Amino acid sequence: MAIRTPLRGRTRAQGEVARVSDRIVRVAAAVIRRPDGSVLLAQRPEGRVYAGYWEFPGGKLEPRESVVGALKRELREELGIDVRVRIHVFTRDPRCGEPVGHDGQAFSWQRPGAFTVEPLLPANAPVLAALSLPPVYGITCAGDLGEDMFLERAERACARGLALLQIREKDWDRERRDAFARRLVAITRRHRARVLLNGSEDDARRLGCDGVHWTAQALVEARSRPDDLMVGASCHTRAELERAAALEVDLAVLGPVCATPTHPFATPIGFDGFERIAAGTRVPVFALGGLTEDDLGRAVERGAHGVALRRHAWPAI
Repeated sequence: MAIRTPLRGRTRAQGEVARVSDRIVRVAAAVIRRPDGSVLLAQRPEGRVYAGYWEFPGGKLEPRESVVGALKRELREELGIDVRVRIHVFTRDPRCGEPVGHDGQAFSWQRPGAFTVEPLLPANAPVLAALSLPPVYGITCAGDLGEDMFLERAERACARGLALLQIREKDWDRERRDAFARRLVAITRRHRARVLLNGSEDDARRLGCDGVHWTAQALVEARSRPDDLMVGASCHTRAELERAAALEVDLAVLGPVCATPTHPFATPIGFDGFERIAAGTRVPVFALGGLTEDDLGRAVERGAHGVALRRHAWPAI
């Protein structure tokens, strides 16, 4: 069971920041996840602000208290559980017992994207949006494999659980790309996966895609994000991540983390560089470049939401 501080709207190292009247109240909140993907929500008890609203467990930081210290204290006081810390990931040892409300509050295990309790505390909205994103973001490579072979692999990948894809075939003309996109969108619809187009917003809508993925240049030129589409963005620098956050994109990719044949002249930033650039971002960031699904745990430890994979997202068998 993993416990993480919110992924979007604040950093894992800083906790959630809530504004009350004219002063800033620093709050540490935890996302407690079961192996089946459900997360724990707590209902605020009577007599408190927003009584009856559902939220992630946590609470205010005491004077001179660290976020980690506050999170451990709040979870012990609220739920009677202890956490151990490794990098920015908090895990609960099963031997510590199940959560029990010490303040008489109600608790409920809920699946992201299918919550049945209400109302939800408004400040949790960015966290909920991040939780709806899967840990792997697949990027097409049909130009390398051939369209028919790639689509066969895409069908298998989606059937196995790949839920977020990007159509990126930069060397193709529009007619070829559009025909391919329509075939891939049909596959994603069968498996309830979401697909973003590395291209224009108008083309994404016309082809029935769920969103658009901006290049770094498109990110710089954008003045606002479309409300009717998901939006991803390619980033290489801290300034680009800050731009993505200002435009409230849904996700960003950052890299290359390792050397990759698709960008042979790019200097890899490594996991140290990834962690340094991504620290404190308000956007869920996928680590990109020369990675496999086996790198997911390491990427998450360094502050990534997940990994973006090109060749390794599409297994042959």
